[in-house]
Amino acid sequence: MRSFGVLPAAGLSKRMGQPKLLMPWGTTTVIQHVVATWQASQVDAVVVVARADDETLLGLLNATGAHVVTPPTAPPEMKHSVQYGLEYVQQKFTPTASDRWLLSPADTPTISIAHINTSLASSHEDPQSRILIPVYNGRRGHPVVFPWTMAKEVFELADDEGVNAIVHRHEVKECPISDGGVLEDMDTPEQYRRLRGRS
Repeated sequence: MRSFGVLPAAGLSKRMGQPKLLMPWGTTTVIQHVVATWQASQVDAVVVVARADDETLLGLLNATGAHVVTPPTAPPEMKHSVQYGLEYVQQKFTPTASDRWLLSPADTPTISIAHINTSLASSHEDPQSRILIPVYNGRRGHPVVFPWTMAKEVFELADDEGVNAIVHRHEVKECPISDGGVLEDMDTPEQYRRLRGRS
């Protein structure tokens, strides 16, 4: 049973006002911290989808050793980034029905190694192979763990549907998490300052 982390990183950071994945986080940048966290987890491969013209980001990503996917045209929505990431996983690793793929946006630096490993272990222990979502105080967060068999559904989404539509169609197993790091993303300067203060 293998697992593949898919991290969309092709956004334009419009609400942040600057490239948020390049902003400082600890002694490094947000994207370097996020990728290092995933690489230290129990997933078998980390796949990051980024824009082909985002040269600074690509330079940092290539130095991490992550699998970097650069679509020929910039993905207009996150679901398109996920499609490119899953297509890469299919071609590179030929997953089987027992494998898993995990989805988390790249702007989630408060997700920890423990969050990823706990979610993955809970998914592996589920005999029904359901979608697994970590939950803190009744709220669902990331990473979301999908059976590989559901990857094909991402390519069948309607124009007005996102990946959440797949979650709504299936039974979900919730995995309780003891802290709120699984809930946080980083879209605005205010969110960045608040989260960085906790790092």
